Amino acid sequence: MSNILIVYYSRKGQNYWAGSIRNLTKGNTEAAAEFIQKAVGGDMFEIETVQPYAEDYTECISQAKAELRSKARPELKKYLDSIDQYDTIFLGYPNWWGTMPMCVWSFLEHYDFSGKKIIPFCTNEGSGMGASERDLKKLCPGAQIAQGLPIIGNQVYEKEKQIEAWALKNK
Repeated sequence: MSNILIVYYSRKGQNYWAGSIRNLTKGNTEAAAEFIQKAVGGDMFEIETVQPYAEDYTECISQAKAELRSKARPELKKYLDSIDQYDTIFLGYPNWWGTMPMCVWSFLEHYDFSGKKIIPFCTNEGSGMGASERDLKKLCPGAQIAQGLPIIGNQVYEKEKQIEAWALKNK
């Protein structure tokens, strides 16, 4: 068993992509997570909500904004039994309204990350990490939060080698 865990939330389907809406068969964050696993190994865990986000991109971002404003904690389909065996956790998500989707908050609040190293990576279309690193420090007291990697979503496949090199440097 590995001491590295790669946790991510990713949106398939309609996504904002370089100024337009595009239908993706695999979400950008999932692709980045796979590149990280290729570089450093580790176990993968996908955060999935019980109630899916709207398929329509515009409806989805409206839903995400409402969740953020209400501090919602969407119910997740599953959790890991434990994270005790992991020392290093790569955490991936899209930047929604300046931070992580609220389903990522649901995941993080379920565990004690004291003594763990959390290495965030965030797909976006120009908004970078937003406030997510600051939010991670609040949500995971006692964890070491590494400087995150913002990835332009529509460039994720072009950035495979850079993502892998970053993961190796940070593990």
